[in-house]
Amino acid sequence: MKVSFGSVVIMAGICGILSFAFLATALGTTHWYIIEMKSKNMSSHSGLWITIEGGKMWEDSADFFKANYSRHSTTELQLQKMHGAIVVVLPLSLVLLLFGGICGLVSSLARSPVLLTRTASYFFICSLLTLCAVILYIIYSYEALAEAERRVEPEVLADVHISFGWSLGMVWLSYGLELLTGVLLLTAARMAKLQHSSPTMA
Repeated sequence: MKVSFGSVVIMAGICGILSFAFLATALGTTHWYIIEMKSKNMSSHSGLWITIEGGKMWEDSADFFKANYSRHSTTELQLQKMHGAIVVVLPLSLVLLLFGGICGLVSSLARSPVLLTRTASYFFICSLLTLCAVILYIIYSYEALAEAERRVEPEVLADVHISFGWSLGMVWLSYGLELLTGVLLLTAARMAKLQHSSPTMA
């Protein structure tokens, strides 16, 4: 079955829209990191800016821009900087996805192999940015846990179950769809190039 240029472009558009939607949803939710205490039947879950504990909402204390660094240890400063980078890079990736969608629409309507190739490269760069932010968040989470383990007695943490939530999973889906969008746009660019070199092709 032969796939047309239009079908590939539509699939790329759908993947791009879903990627944007997944990332936007993840940024607005608070199930990135989940902490459960089984014996007390208590749990809390957090996003990039907000932590919800016992039904109460708390703003994240790791405010990179307003924090008074003089009262923090070296490890705390490092965590502050990592958190600050994450909350800048991920929203930036979301904005870049929006511009990428506009570029993809223009290049598809123009059927320009050059524009399609450049837009595909743009999406690959966006996916790399998203990937870096996700990896940094995972490192940040493990570093924060290690710091908590140094400060809290081991028996206290023995009853605590910590895991990543579905919000982080949505970011991974967004990353995968960004890559797929880039691949589909490259495919569309190749098809457009073949059509330009062979005017008789449909």
